[in-house]
Amino acid sequence: MKNIAICPGTFDPITNGHIDIVIRSLRIFDEVIVAVATNPKKRPLFDIEKRLYLARESLKGIERVRVEAFDGLLVEYAKKVGGVAIVRGLRAVSDFEYEMQMALMNRRLDSEIETVFMMPSEEYSFLSSTMIKEVVAFGGSVKGLVPEVVEEALREVFRR
Repeated sequence: MKNIAICPGTFDPITNGHIDIVIRSLRIFDEVIVAVATNPKKRPLFDIEKRLYLARESLKGIERVRVEAFDGLLVEYAKKVGGVAIVRGLRAVSDFEYEMQMALMNRRLDSEIETVFMMPSEEYSFLSSTMIKEVVAFGGSVKGLVPEVVEEALREVFRR
């Protein structure tokens, strides 16, 4: 039986911080599914197809990782794909309260699926997709913070 972890998020866009968590998750799990949420509450910069493309390109060549879209309850998706754990990155103490609430609700919905919190590498501990979009929107460089394919896609959107 494989230990499959689900690494969920909007990934709008995927960053090197996300990739860091995925790669380090592979030390613990046999397979990691990067589950890209279609979350209608958020207004993503990129549509679901573009976010899936950027994530797949960014993770290309990393074995035991697959990228899929999902909607609905995360624990239902995890159960459907045989997931045993949800992996979430915690950048700062401010992330903890929200993530703990989500983990406890997910446990209430399905006690068989664990939530695992991972700290990002120090170099990505401040990084968020929102911050990346802001920097590019104002003409700043995000080189080294996102994969090249993501940087190009962002530049396309924010051309002046």
